[in-house]
Amino acid sequence: MHGSPDEPRAARRPMGRITRLPTGTKLFLILSAALLPLALIALFAARQTTRLSDAETRSQLRVAATESARALSIELVGDMTALGVALDALDSDPENAPSCARVQGVFSEQLASGARFSITDSEGAVLCGTPATAPLPMGQPAPGAPIAAAITATGLSLALTGRSGRLHAVANFPASALAQIARPTGFTPPYASQLVQRPNRLMLESMADLGALDRTETIGVPLGINGLLFEMSVRSAPLSPSVIITMLLPLLMWAAAASIGWFVVDRLLIRPLRDLRLRVATYVPGQEIDSAEARQSPALEIRDLGETFRAISRTVASHEAGLAEGLIRQTALTREVHHRVKNNLQVISSLINFHARGARSAEASAAYASIQRRVDALAVVHRNHFAEIDESRGMSLRSVIGDLASNIRATAPEGSGLTITLDLESFMTNQDVATPVAFLITELVELAMKVHSNAAIRLSLKPDEPNRARLRISSPALVEGEMLQAELAERYGRVIEGLSRQLRSKLHHDPLVGAFEIVVMVTGRD
Repeated sequence: MHGSPDEPRAARRPMGRITRLPTGTKLFLILSAALLPLALIALFAARQTTRLSDAETRSQLRVAATESARALSIELVGDMTALGVALDALDSDPENAPSCARVQGVFSEQLASGARFSITDSEGAVLCGTPATAPLPMGQPAPGAPIAAAITATGLSLALTGRSGRLHAVANFPASALAQIARPTGFTPPYASQLVQRPNRLMLESMADLGALDRTETIGVPLGINGLLFEMSVRSAPLSPSVIITMLLPLLMWAAAASIGWFVVDRLLIRPLRDLRLRVATYVPGQEIDSAEARQSPALEIRDLGETFRAISRTVASHEAGLAEGLIRQTALTREVHHRVKNNLQVISSLINFHARGARSAEASAAYASIQRRVDALAVVHRNHFAEIDESRGMSLRSVIGDLASNIRATAPEGSGLTITLDLESFMTNQDVATPVAFLITELVELAMKVHSNAAIRLSLKPDEPNRARLRISSPALVEGEMLQAELAERYGRVIEGLSRQLRSKLHHDPLVGAFEIVVMVTGRD
């Protein structure tokens, strides 16, 4: 069975991304893939040694913390049990002095280390023990409730309430007494211990300030008294500089090997090729590609490649010089052709003018003048094209229409009151547009003169759409009328319609105001 066409394409995508990476990056990735597993194995071995040491430390700490928590729990529960017995006895008989004496005997060792206890009635009178110096932080517990506990700024407070609810007992243990009780036997390493009743903590033992590289192991053991937790911490194996170097050396060696490999290849191969590619990309015809990086590269192949590009650029520069000379000759020939065409049209115009003077009728003279205006229109286009040929920007429509208007005025019949007003903005166009524009203006002016010899004509050229301009020829003589319709049907209509098709635009006629409009292509502003 064959897989779908999308499967090879999907399989090729990762390879396509890799091939688009820079060579230096691909080399770095290859070296990383080859050396990184070895570095990770060595790092794992060093880390495993540290973990074994930490596990041994944690085991010793757990034994010591459990021993200390048991000692604290036995001592505190035993003291509070004795205090509860005395509390019940005094609850039954407030004058029971032996019960108070027994509890004082139980607390004798703690009293010597700063602990205090008291049994009070509901009015606050002390029946046994020492009066409390501060109010109970957690309040009095309910009758028959378990031992209530609270951590204060200086120690631990435990409280009980008798069954009747009339008597209350409280015991205060300073931090130093609790630390003495919780000190494990035979545990020599420095340690820190504390009682925790979240969010409060009571520090029993503290270690010296820890450095930035010191690490600690902490074990918490519950005491079973109102959420109290005993926490014990010791230093684990410190991260000494030698240990850090041992752990990081494989990674450093991997990074150094990959970086050195990338650096050597980048300097010997990639950098000269990058400089050569940049010079080729920014190459300007006529210049010579000379890469200093390629010429100084230790790699012989890159030096040869640089010399090859240098030789090719010299050949291209030589060919460009030949093409430039050929272009100059071609331009000169084109100028000569247009110059000769312009001169020939002027000669034809002069011959037509000469024959017009010898015409025996007004109709023949008018016909000669009409032909001469059309020849002059073509001569104007060639003259302006000849003037702009060096700059290759096209022809100025403003200049073409201005010269054309001057020639039409000059060839108008004697005694004619023809006036032409120009309102032209500067636009550039090519010869394919300028020629039909000149003939179109000539035909419409000729049409206006046919209708009325004293025609007043207005020519305007204004911007329309991007890369287009609107040409407007207006005159009262072009207002809708029988004579205008007859001339359009008999002679001028087909000509101006053909010229508008040549301009690839629609010629619009407004019969009420006597205006013809057409949109023509332009190449820009003059």
